[in-house]
Parts: sequence; structure tokens; C-alpha cells
Amino acid sequence: MNGPFVLPPFLTSKLVDIPDKIGKIDIPKKAIYRLSIYYRCLQKLRDNSVDTVSSTTLARAAGVKPAQLRKDLAYFGQFGTRGLGYPVDILSTTIRETLGREHLQPVILVGAGNLGSALLRYQGFGREGFEVIAAFDSNPEGARARGVQIPVLPNERLETFITENFVKLAILCVPVEFAQSVANRLVAAGIQGILNFSPIVLEVATDVTVNNVDLALELEHLGYFIR
Repeated sequence: MNGPFVLPPFLTSKLVDIPDKIGKIDIPKKAIYRLSIYYRCLQKLRDNSVDTVSSTTLARAAGVKPAQLRKDLAYFGQFGTRGLGYPVDILSTTIRETLGREHLQPVILVGAGNLGSALLRYQGFGREGFEVIAAFDSNPEGARARGVQIPVLPNERLETFITENFVKLAILCVPVEFAQSVANRLVAAGIQGILNFSPIVLEVATDVTVNNVDLALELEHLGYFIR
């Protein structure tokens, strides 16, 4: 590879926090997804020493309508001052606490082939609040030969590792013919959220969240717009 691997923003935005508790606030899953995006936008504003932000500006940065943003933030009560906007630091802290991001969220990756190894070499997960703590593959030595520094373990240790380390999130990069069976193992071991790179619609329990990343489909969409 020529230079460091950079994960496109649309991929990191799909890796949504699975908080242990949302507290007493009953927030829909789709709103939780948007809150993660708001949090990333607010972090960038803080990095640029911005103290307040209007709903229009924050909504534009997050790719939603201002009315949707105000509805989502209303779960926390009254925020912002008319004519001044939202206090970036306070709003960022509130969302972080709601999402359970005081500590890095542990993640595992299954399938450390070419794509999986590239994701394991990506250094930006920590900035987004996630830590890939281990990978699993039928050929761990092959992943290590690709320069992966994260521990790569044999598939047989998958369930035990998940249980012992209280992991709730997994990235799935296995061939399509193995995706459903591996997903079944992940869910049975306690995984609650799966970022799926395998081109298949996984069948999981209703309390398990699956975000699908189909790279060919994304390119197809781009191809349509450049014609």
C-alpha cells in the first residue's frame, strides 16, 4: 500500500455505539445512530475551538434536516438559546454520556483476509470511540504476514473471547458462504451489533443491530451519479 489506509467516513459512521444502558431516556435506535453522527460533528467543532453552533449548521454537517436534529436533541430536554445556538461542549458531553463513550467501545473483527487486514491496520477507530481488541481467522499467520499488529486468534476461540471480554460489537469480513453461520455464533456469544461487509442479508434476532456495507453497491450508486 502507498501510504496509510484511510477508512471512508461512510464506513465509520455505520459503526454505531451499543451502550450498556441508555439511562431512563427512551431513544429510538435510528435516533441513536444520528446521535453518533452529531457527536462526531461536535468533536470536530471542539477541535476548531467553536463554542456554539446553530441547529442549521450542525444539521447540515450531519446530513439531516434541522427539524430532525431539534427533535433528536429534544430527548435531553431544552438545549440551546434562540439566536445563539447550542453550546458545543455541553451538548457533546451529554451525547457522549448517553452513548456510553466515557471509555473506548471494544470491537472484534472476524475474517482477517485482504479487506479485514486493511481495516485492522486502520488507525482511526480510536478517535471515533472504538478499539478493535482482537481478530479471528482460520489462518491467523496469514493476517500477521500482512502487517497486522492486533492479536489474530483462531476461530475456535471466538465465543470464549467474546464472553470473557464482554464484547458487544463485531465487524464481519468473511466470505459470503460463511457469513450467516459466523453471525449465528457471534449472536449466540452475546454480540449485539454487527458491521457486515459480506454481501448477504443476515438473519438475526430483532434485538441485534446489523449495518451492511456493500462496497459494490456503493460504487454502483456513485456510478449512476457520474454518468
